Amino acid sequence: MTGRPVRVIGLGAPLRGDDAVGREVARRLRAHAPPGVEIHDSDGETAALVELLEGARAAILVDACRSGAAPGALRRLDAAAGPLPAGLGAVSTHGLGPAEAIELARALGVLPPRCLVYAIEAARFDPGAPLTPAVALAAERAAERILEDLALPHV
Repeated sequence: MTGRPVRVIGLGAPLRGDDAVGREVARRLRAHAPPGVEIHDSDGETAALVELLEGARAAILVDACRSGAAPGALRRLDAAAGPLPAGLGAVSTHGLGPAEAIELARALGVLPPRCLVYAIEAARFDPGAPLTPAVALAAERAAERILEDLALPHV
């Protein structure tokens, strides 16, 4: 059981404004990931995401969302406990998103027993745009919190 990896998956499209926040968090974590932790980038394609979830001891997904909260608002959700809240809005700009991939993994029996989602409220998804300042700050906070999660013995 301990040989299975913990996977941190940064979702999003590079160079699409705040949609790249998951990948930015993954980039920040790469240099600091403890042994046994794999850091992945994903465009959010459902089958590939389910494949990343399968076989993991635990998973942490990071993605942009639009729920009406202030840009940069950071939510930490326990996806292993049940479906992501509908009021969160689409936690994706990639068609089917992580919520659907998580539910498919749950239905297939491959969802890790520990699965967290960090959803960061986005403001802009303009092609070629950088992260907005509020979302860039949230990426830093999310990376710090994920490192704290990774230090916990049950993750």
